Amino acid sequence: MASISNGLWQQMPPVTKNLLLINFFVWIFDAFAQRFGIDIIAWLGLINWSASAFHGIYSFHIWQPFTYMFLHANFWHFFCNMFAVIMFGPAIENQWGSKKFLTYYLVSGVGAALVQELVWMFTIHNAMGVTIGASGAVFGILFAFGWLFPEVKMFLLFIPIPIPSRIFVAMYAFFELFAGIYGASGDNVAHFAHLGGMLFGWLLLLYWMKAPHIRLGKKPEEKQTFTRYHYQAPVDDNVTAESDKSAWSAKSNSTYTRNEDVNRLLDKIKREGYSSLTQEEKDRLFKH
Repeated sequence: MASISNGLWQQMPPVTKNLLLINFFVWIFDAFAQRFGIDIIAWLGLINWSASAFHGIYSFHIWQPFTYMFLHANFWHFFCNMFAVIMFGPAIENQWGSKKFLTYYLVSGVGAALVQELVWMFTIHNAMGVTIGASGAVFGILFAFGWLFPEVKMFLLFIPIPIPSRIFVAMYAFFELFAGIYGASGDNVAHFAHLGGMLFGWLLLLYWMKAPHIRLGKKPEEKQTFTRYHYQAPVDDNVTAESDKSAWSAKSNSTYTRNEDVNRLLDKIKREGYSSLTQEEKDRLFKH
């Protein structure tokens, strides 16, 4: 079990891994600070700037739209957000590269903070408001996953059937909008901040798509899903890792096209998991 866990950790791309570490250590630090009566949230949480002048130590500071996304209220708040980062972050980071993924994560998180401040401005102008958590950035990641891999199947606990990720994202966005408008004001969840993370993620994607000097792994018209690639050229389920390697070594004989090699690698991921790929195979998949 330990070797499997270590393998998964080692194969995780760097930004995803470091986001997990930063959030974990900040959560531990906050837990210890609370035991000594130090209120980290007052300084690093997102405070309602329009009312902060009336609430003493709870005042808005310019760094809060950035720092709030690394704080969490309790273990389950931390766990759920980081579980989502683990689930969706690696696929996006491997597709875009670490720099673009980190930029997207931070823009989604800061955008969520700006939307939350606007909501406070028009709803509780002179009332105290504090928001913490990575959920805004996480919802941006969720939107990006649905954009990149729209046909990948996902499951909801209360709907035991596979749902394409694009439908899953749309359902989640509709739920957050409904919860934000009707009857969820007392649940202590910043629903509009979640939508703000999606909104700013979408706006950044639109900018990247139109910018001639930026390439998101593939041009939008070239974008393929795992499913479409896999069924372009079905491969034999009995193909082994050794035969995969031999096939690639024989590429000079034009035995396999690029798409066929991608299909082989994706089929191997389906059979054995992403961590079963060698570094050479990961480099080839990323290059394709």
